[in-house]
Amino acid sequence: MPETSGFTGRTPETHVIDFRAAEQLLAARDPRGAVKLLDRVIAAHPENTAARLLRARAFFAAAQLRPAELEFTIVLEREPDNAFAHFALARTYERSGRSDHALRHFRLAAALDPQPEYLAAARFDS
Repeated sequence: MPETSGFTGRTPETHVIDFRAAEQLLAARDPRGAVKLLDRVIAAHPENTAARLLRARAFFAAAQLRPAELEFTIVLEREPDNAFAHFALARTYERSGRSDHALRHFRLAAALDPQPEYLAAARFDS
């Protein structure tokens, strides 16, 4: 089997399996396990925005706020209209005590997708 990812025995199919397993680990509240799997996927496919978004969520869940911020920022550079990424980045800023940065991204999220949760966080009425 040809080597395609820089890791012995890794194929595009195993990266899909790793991604799905990382989703399950995150749902099962094992964000560090999810990050480990996603590190391999992203090393092989750095352009994969879905994997980066999932890894950002896992970093956030593991309280690794700086890596979460960096990943959410990469996602937003590629998908500036991703309301969820704006909302999650805002929550990351909020959790790290940077409420001025958070409010901007809460408002962007709400403007892109007026979900009740996003609108409440945006505090347009204050």
